[in-house]
Amino acid sequence: MKAINPDDFRISEPVKLSKLPTHLKTNADDDEKEDELCKLRDKLSDLQDVMYAHNRYSVLVCLQGMDTSGKDSLIREVFKEINSRGVEVNSFKQPNSSELQHDYLWRHIIKLPEKGKIGVFNRTHYENVLVSRVHPEYVLNERLPGIETVDDIKPNFWKKRFRQINNFEKQLVQNGTIILKFYLHLSKEEQKSRLLRRLEEEKHNWKFSPADLKEREHWEEYMQYYDEAINATSNKKAPWFVIPADDKDMARYIVAKIIWEELSQYKDIQLPELDDEVKENVGKYIKKLEKE
Repeated sequence: MKAINPDDFRISEPVKLSKLPTHLKTNADDDEKEDELCKLRDKLSDLQDVMYAHNRYSVLVCLQGMDTSGKDSLIREVFKEINSRGVEVNSFKQPNSSELQHDYLWRHIIKLPEKGKIGVFNRTHYENVLVSRVHPEYVLNERLPGIETVDDIKPNFWKKRFRQINNFEKQLVQNGTIILKFYLHLSKEEQKSRLLRRLEEEKHNWKFSPADLKEREHWEEYMQYYDEAINATSNKKAPWFVIPADDKDMARYIVAKIIWEELSQYKDIQLPELDDEVKENVGKYIKKLEKE
């Protein structure tokens, strides 16, 4: 298996997605990729157990990508070995009437992971600078002061949101949240194949929505706005990683590898030491239990 270096996928300078690969060339077969992913799942499970006991950090994994990019299956396969108490997955669709009574970040804030846990956002607070840019009429549902029509949404509005998101993530990091953001980089051709599969195979029909085709018509707009969002919000403390996603198995492995490598850098995440009294009396406690 080709060695995975997180820095090969980290966005540390301005990029254009059209220049980045959607498929990683590798000689690994499906069995090898699955074997390596299994090893990483076990490592992540053990690490999360230690994180839970350490109780100082939380982890927020943000997943973005076009329809059919593989977000759901990636979550299932990467986090399946982690204790259910230690990972929480939230999927964000169009905001409901209650959520629209608050600012656009509120519904994400209330779903942030507790210390010791991994939180996964399937679609994220970035929907507010992606989908809402393609469909600016959605912003009108927020009933913001001074914005009555789409024409009131000026370019500076989106720059302000980038700053707000950066400040939001900075605050989280300063308070112990490790943020890792992944864009699953799917080619338009591969999306076409996956949509056709949903239509042609009866067991996958339920996954198809005509809305998928409507959003596909806006592909170039989405790519432009992803470029701008990623470039404006990728930084050392809350980095974006662009993951080639045409090969689902490889995408899962890369994401798992990056999460493991990034979390392993936190050397202070250790099991807490027993207090002196317990440590001194371990032998006595063992004998007491053995006598029962």
